[in-house]
Amino acid sequence: MADSNSTPLLTNLDSTKKPTNIVNDNSVDNIIEFYMGALRSPQIMQVILISFSCFFEAQQTFISIFTDAKPTWHCLESPCNQESNICELKTSAWSYDNAHASIISEWSLQCVKNSIVIGLPASCFFMGCILGGLILFLVGDSFGRKFVLSLSCFMMSVASICCAFAGNVWTYSASRFISGFGRAAIGTCSLVLATESVGKKWQGQVGTVSFLMSTLGFLSLSIIAYFNRNYSWRVLYVVTSLPGIVYCLLIQFCVYESPRWLFSQGKERQAFAVLSTFAGIDLSSTTDQLGDILLAKGNTNASKKEPFFKMLVESTKFLKQFLLALVVGLGIGITYYGVPLGIGNLDSNLYLNSAFNALIEIPSVLLTLLTISKWKRRYFILGLCTLGGCCGILSYMLKNWNGIVIVMEMITLFCACTAYDVILIYTSELFPTCFRNSAVSTVWQAVVLGGVISPVVNAAFGSYIRLLPYGIFGVVLLSFGTLVILLPETLGVSTSEDSV
Repeated sequence: MADSNSTPLLTNLDSTKKPTNIVNDNSVDNIIEFYMGALRSPQIMQVILISFSCFFEAQQTFISIFTDAKPTWHCLESPCNQESNICELKTSAWSYDNAHASIISEWSLQCVKNSIVIGLPASCFFMGCILGGLILFLVGDSFGRKFVLSLSCFMMSVASICCAFAGNVWTYSASRFISGFGRAAIGTCSLVLATESVGKKWQGQVGTVSFLMSTLGFLSLSIIAYFNRNYSWRVLYVVTSLPGIVYCLLIQFCVYESPRWLFSQGKERQAFAVLSTFAGIDLSSTTDQLGDILLAKGNTNASKKEPFFKMLVESTKFLKQFLLALVVGLGIGITYYGVPLGIGNLDSNLYLNSAFNALIEIPSVLLTLLTISKWKRRYFILGLCTLGGCCGILSYMLKNWNGIVIVMEMITLFCACTAYDVILIYTSELFPTCFRNSAVSTVWQAVVLGGVISPVVNAAFGSYIRLLPYGIFGVVLLSFGTLVILLPETLGVSTSEDSV
């Protein structure tokens, strides 16, 4: 296992290199920046391995686009045509092209009186994320980012395999709930662990790697689903879940704990062992000396182990920032999940449009990568939410112009994806290390709450007015996103670890 005491698997230490004496400049931030300021190959490998968890997380998040889709059908006898309502036809007059293509065809859900049942599995997944977040979001600050990341990936993957063996929509929804519970901490732990494995100069750029992996996961899902279109939806779950279990082993053997977290817990020796690995320098001769000085000066933050909400209540500034970030995250989440989950309402090819939705995230990630170190966070998010909200509203208003609707839908998703990337990086900069993981996790859950709401909006309103959900998503993104202007700017501003 790649813990802090094991022999590094990602690099070899050069014991001939001697660290410069930094005893006179020995705060935690200064020590970490001294050894991790330069981005080295062990850190790059660490970031890539950690971020790959988002590849599997994205697959399980959006898999319901295909497994819960309305399947295509054909007529067997007259009177029947493609404009007919199959619920008003005799069962002998039509047939599905593939009776096992989705849960709707296999469990005959096409004519259920309560259309919300169709969106129930997707909502259960996100409700599991909410509950999992409430339980797991503090664990990352108490037991470490690596432990929670590994546990979450394993739970999500095993539960997703269970989905493949569900016998009805209720057991299927329960399995999706458990899968969502496991998925809850993956995004935040991967983001925080990745950014805490590099110097501050690279944290913004490194934060985008997780989003790129998420994009690749969504895109790979579209490709796998296309080749699986003639087979059962159950196969799709198995194919996307098994690699996730293997990945959990890689986390255990090839990923190191965050040195920042180790310092915050008073585990200086373990922290210096990880710094030795990342820097390629043998720090054994200076570990005790620097550790004693840090303890003597109280610079390790080991004393800041108070409950997250207690710390928020005691700090009016952070409480205000936290609540505003929650509301902005909720608005972004409703649109981010609602737009791709509602593409079945568009008059276009499901697989092709899903692929386009996945591809649109690539320029979103690139834009974030290129601008995160230059553009002010709150104005960036404000512009994205304004543009995306207006395009979402236009998608509904121009519903008779199919080509324009698709363009507006893609712009809305692009803005929501980019705002989603930036708000999480922004949140990680708003709060100090002692409860950064908890703050980011909670804002992440606000985004996920949007995933609970959006399938219900798509199922309830889309069945009556096809593109009305997109108009709703646009209004929400526009109204909630404007609140970001009330948050402080973090570009070029260091978060004080002692300001709580």
